[in-house]
Amino acid sequence: MCTPINATLDLLVPIRHVGAARRAGDFATGHDRVMTVNLRGVTTVLLPGTGSDDDFVYRAFSTALHEVGAVVVTPAPQPHRLIDGYREDLDNAARAARPLPIAVGGVSIGAAVAAAWALSHPEGAAAVLAALPAWTGAPDAAPAASAARHSAEMLRRDGLVSATGQMQASSPSWLADELTRSWVGQWPSLPDAMDEAAGYVAPTSVDLESLTAPMGVVSATDDPVHPLEVGLEWVSAAPRASLRTVTLDEIGADPGVLGARCLAALRDAAG
Repeated sequence: MCTPINATLDLLVPIRHVGAARRAGDFATGHDRVMTVNLRGVTTVLLPGTGSDDDFVYRAFSTALHEVGAVVVTPAPQPHRLIDGYREDLDNAARAARPLPIAVGGVSIGAAVAAAWALSHPEGAAAVLAALPAWTGAPDAAPAASAARHSAEMLRRDGLVSATGQMQASSPSWLADELTRSWVGQWPSLPDAMDEAAGYVAPTSVDLESLTAPMGVVSATDDPVHPLEVGLEWVSAAPRASLRTVTLDEIGADPGVLGARCLAALRDAAG
């Protein structure tokens, strides 16, 4: 969750490929195969967005997942090795859960790493929960990647205190509070994590066409850093995926809306 000016949290939204959209703002497409997903007792690993932390992702997903009996795991980011740390967390959780598969997901960059892991472990992934996916494929000029690079530069140039003040002045109050806490916790390696995230190549549309696990996606309708169009791309490509939408004000009022709508999208996707 790296958000300098008009920045927003790294979050992903669910999409579906199984039938018609349930209401305005929901998107669904469908292939012929329909399945159900039962997450009771399933280890479900959620990864934070860039600059965000395990505290936020836990509050975003835990209530909805506990209601369906999932075992929630939210590893803390390792800013000095962000992507490798996420992959290691997923591998460790899968190893501990064997022979059962795990569900994976997260917000923004966390969702992208989780989806990539599910693609490379088709027998090990039961479901994907993607909140606010930020880009598809190479980051190029994606707004979230540009915001991450800008934040990294600002932090190195001005220091944590000044950069945090600038972030607070340009962000919604709820987001400023979240990032003020999480940035302190990841200093001084935070700029390195932001640069690493900004260069990460997410799954492409072609990659997502081979995703065997059902995927629930959530995108915000008013977040320029994590465009709705990206969520639409993800669900249009994946064989069993569904999208629900949120607004930034809804996330600010209750982060748990992300998890609830991700699960709603997953139910749509899984039949």
